[in-house]
This record gives sequence, C-alpha cells and structure tokens, in this order.
Amino acid sequence: MVATMEQRNIIHIVDADPRNRATFARAIFEMGHHAEVYDDIGELTSHMPQNGIVLAHDDLNAGGIAGLVDIMSERGAWLPVIAMAAVPDIERVVTAMRAGAFDYLQQPIDTDALASAIERVSKEAATHVEYRRRSIEARTRIAMLSTRELEVLDRLTRGCSNKAIARELDISPRTVEIHRGNMMDKLGARHAAEAVRLRLEASMGEWLH
Repeated sequence: MVATMEQRNIIHIVDADPRNRATFARAIFEMGHHAEVYDDIGELTSHMPQNGIVLAHDDLNAGGIAGLVDIMSERGAWLPVIAMAAVPDIERVVTAMRAGAFDYLQQPIDTDALASAIERVSKEAATHVEYRRRSIEARTRIAMLSTRELEVLDRLTRGCSNKAIARELDISPRTVEIHRGNMMDKLGARHAAEAVRLRLEASMGEWLH
C-alpha cells in the first residue's frame, strides 16, 4: 500500500534498537511516507514535532505510552500514537489505549498492518487531536482547583444541588457557594454548564483512542 502525495505522513519512530529503527524507516519510506527516528521518548520530546504520527515502542522503563502522552501533554502538544511491543499483553494494551494510543501492534510488525494503522490514523487524527487538545486544556485548568473545589465540581457534574453537595461533604450550603464561586473563577467559567463541560472534557482524555 503506497501513499499518495495527499496521504503522505511524517512518521516519528521511537525505538531503542537501531535495527528496529532502520527496518521501520525502510518500510515507512517504501509506503511513500517520510520517517524520522529517535532513540527514546526524551529525544522525541526534547524538540517536540508539531505534526505527524508517532510509532513508539512501549518501553515500560521509560514510562510506557502513558508516559509519552503525559510528556506531550506537559508540552501542550499531542500527536497521534501507534504503540508497539514484542509481547503486547492485554494490560499494557489497555493502559496504552486509555492513555490515547490509536493502535497497538505486535513486533515484528506486519507491513500491511502498519500501513492500515497509518491510513486509519490519518483519517481520524484531525478530530481526535482536537478532542485531545481540548482535554489537555481542560485538565490544565482543573489542576488549579483545590481538593474541596474539585469535590464540589464533581458533584455538580453529577447533577447535585448546592444543598445535596453540602450534605455529602458535611459543610453548609453557604460554604458550598463560596467553593463553587472560587471554582468558577479559576476555571474562567461563566456558568455551571461550562464548568461541567470542562470537567467532562478533562475526563475524556482517559478514554480517547
């Protein structure tokens, strides 16, 4: 499967094994894409690329795929990720997919499977990246909340009234109003529905794949 000019992608290959990197790069070029290679996650994220697709070995010693996604999030950037491992047990696959990986391939990688994964990511990436960007932004805002403010927001998200929140947290309704007002100010939310939307968007990142 050879990519057309419109479908041509930059594939950022992250693998500590130089033979693997060479094999993947050769396959990527043969598909009609461009390949960039990196020894590890640190090399990739030290000068974070702004576009393309990451093909990364799920190296648990380096934090795995979840660690890679966290570092990209910290840098305010996100690229679609295809994970890979020689023995992709179900726990690792689930962890990677919950972190945001698009796909998880077994090594040695079948070139047809890789080509199909790249094609699917190319079609879905624009929408997915926008969701991810919004999730990262929402999580950044919510991280500014105190524990009590977050507790109020979580119960607000469940549809609880101020009185119900007060009963659950064993505080007065007036105190709930104060925490709610502070929470809204920190989030920059003009009304409760906007605060709830931010909470849901922040949670969305755990399930996008």
